[in-house]
Order: sequence, then structure tokens, then C-alpha cells
Amino acid sequence: MYGPEFAADPAATYGKLRAHGNTAPVELAPGVRATLVTGYEAALHVLRSPETFSKDPRRWRDLAEGIVAPDSPVVPMMMYRPNALFTDGEEHRRLRGAITDSLARVEPNTLRGYVERSADTLIDLIAPRGEADLLGEYAQVLPLLVFNRLFGCPPDLGERLVEGMSGIFDGVDAEKANELLVVTLLDLIALKRARPGQDMTSWLMAHPAALTDEEMIHELVVLMGAGTEPQQNLISNGLRLLLSDDRFAGSLGGGSLPVEDALDEVLWTDPPMANYAVHYPIRDVMYEGTVLRAGDPVVISLAAANTDPALTNDQRAGNRAHLAWSAGPHNCPAQSPARLIAAVAVEKLLDRLPDVELAVPVGELEWRPGPFHRALASLPVRFPVAPVSGEAAAASAVAGREGGRRPALPAFADGGHAEAPVAADGRPRGAWGRLRAWWRGE
Repeated sequence: MYGPEFAADPAATYGKLRAHGNTAPVELAPGVRATLVTGYEAALHVLRSPETFSKDPRRWRDLAEGIVAPDSPVVPMMMYRPNALFTDGEEHRRLRGAITDSLARVEPNTLRGYVERSADTLIDLIAPRGEADLLGEYAQVLPLLVFNRLFGCPPDLGERLVEGMSGIFDGVDAEKANELLVVTLLDLIALKRARPGQDMTSWLMAHPAALTDEEMIHELVVLMGAGTEPQQNLISNGLRLLLSDDRFAGSLGGGSLPVEDALDEVLWTDPPMANYAVHYPIRDVMYEGTVLRAGDPVVISLAAANTDPALTNDQRAGNRAHLAWSAGPHNCPAQSPARLIAAVAVEKLLDRLPDVELAVPVGELEWRPGPFHRALASLPVRFPVAPVSGEAAAASAVAGREGGRRPALPAFADGGHAEAPVAADGRPRGAWGRLRAWWRGE
């Protein structure tokens, strides 16, 4: 489940695995054994049975016994962290409560405004060119801009966090990526302890759960992990579907944008997290004739379960019974804001660039390898050259009269405007670095 063949056509792999029944043995990475749950009802059984299936990776027998090396590329995605994702019982309720209470303080209209302004900023960068990579120049950067606001995170720290998260999801030098993530979050926590604000990081710190710094780090890992990689995949996978599937593309030019229907379809067939929700049997369990050994990882294939042939209802528009957000006590607590961000991002782009189309046949798009996510490598498009937004144009005109400088980037929660991160060759590194370099005319 970790090579390019699986990434290119995971449905074919799921089809072969179904020959084993609702569960099948797989390798997540070289030497990393697991059981993959491909049936919808079987997935619900595991997700809703915390008395039998634990989320605590400290039960992972192969890792504890050294059969799986600590530097295995999947370990940072599966290792124990003291956060709501990897705990059970009362500890889980305490840590999840801090997240849900903090998320409840995010006002939907405020969040929508963040997304709309961020989307306009990014579209203004590509509109005069007539072509773009909507993954690297839009879907990847937009969540960064939004969560910089939500978490009170300066741009330089935000770029490092995205780099760390991407490395973990891709399984490329994942141990180093995890170290970068932890160090960066320590910097953010120190900043917020000194200068708390109206942001998720500060709210988590002030919550009655009294999170330690270690718990803060790993609560932020799960929140930012869900807000970056899966969010960009939901946006880009939704755009890909809208631009390539006649069921949706045919209505774009008529002024009816079936964005919500497209997101439902993506969440059913290409969920951003395709295989995850790892559980560990507390004891040996017999399920449909298969023994699930205590301490062996049981991974839920959210994608395979959603497309289980046993499901008779193929009506997906408006149907929210998919497992893209998981289910049971560990279902995603941020699904409403995540969906809002994706819907606004897609709507704004199609409104500003109504004649956008894929620059290559959909079958030639490449997918990034990795056992957990469903992630495009790029999304090249072309479109008629379009004007920048009125607000941006006015700002540019004012800037031109004041010496030709480009307008300032949108303000962040802490008011910071860090320098663009650069690689060893001196070029701007990453999507945020490219954005800032363009803004400065470099």
C-alpha cells in the first residue's frame, strides 16, 4: 500500500483485497504488517467498539518488540502522542473536550471571511497568467493562510509546520519531518504563552483541561494535521472532480455550481484520508472467521468501506453516511469547519475563473504515494486571463503611486510578516515562500 501502483489505482487493490472478505492482511510500509478493514459494516463495528478496539498505539506489539523499526516511514503517523486521537476512555474525553470547546469558539462567518480573503489573495496571483497548478498554488497554500489566522501562527512557523506535516504524510524522511514539527510547535507554544490572543492555540492553553506543553504540542499536531494535508486534498480532489466529471462539469457554465454535491462524491469515493483510524485489539478477537491478534494494527480503509459493493444506495449527493470523517467516539470533531473551508475555496475559484479547465487529461494526473492519504501530486489548469479582484487592484494602484511596491499581505493574528523561507540555493522554499517572493516582485 505504499508504492506508486497503489497510489495510481487504489480501487484495484481494494478489489483484490475483498477476495479475503471484509478484512485482509496488508503491508503499510516494508515490514509493517496490518489488517485492512474494507467492509462498511466491519468498519463501523471496529470504530464503534472501544471496549474491544483501542486507539492507543502503545499496544502496538511489533513496534514494542522491535519488529517495526522506530524510523519506519509510517511510525510518525501511527506512534503514540498524548492527544485526543491516540487515547481512550477518560483521558480521551478530557483531551477531546479541549479541542471541541476551542473549535466551538470559531465563528463560522469569521472563518468564511478568512477563507474568502485568502482565496482572493491566491487567485489574484494566478488570474493574470492564464495557467496554474491549483494544488501547489491554491489548495496547498489556502489552508496555510487560514490556519495561520486560526492558530495565531506567524507565517514562518506556518511554512515549517506544513513542511513537517507533508513529510509525515508522504513518509519521506518522516522521522526528520516529525522532529521539525515538534520543534516548530514548541516555538509556537512559547510565542502564545508570551502573547496569547483570540486564536485556537491560546484557547487550548486556557482550557480547564489544563494541558501540559507536551499535550499542547500533540493536540496541535492532530488539529493542524487535519487542517493542512487532508484539507488541501479535499479542495484539490473536489476541483479535479468538478473539472473532469460530466455529471458536474456540464452544469458549471450554466451558473449552477454543484460544489456541495461534488464534495459529497469526493468524501465517498476519494476521501482525503483514504486509510487510517488505526485501532489495536485489546485481546485476540475472532471476526468473520479471522483472528485479529491483540496489539496488531487494524487500519480502517475509509475509501474501501465507502465503496463497499454491499452498500445498495448509490445516491451520494446529500448523503452524509460516508466514513470520511470516521465514526464512533473518535469521529472528526472539525468536520463542519473543514467542509466550510473546502466549499468556500472551491466556490470562490469557480466564481472568479469560471472557464477554468484541466491542462492535461484527467487520466494523466499523478497521485502521491503513501498508504494513508489520497493526494494529487499536482493539478495543472488553464483559463482565460482574468482580472484581479477590485480590492486587490485598488491596493496595487495605491502601491504603484507610492513607489511601485506590491500591497501588503493579509494581516495575521499576531501581525507578523516573516521573511520568505529559502532553500539552500537561495530560492523561495515552499508555497508560502513562493507567494511572498511574488508579492515582493522577486
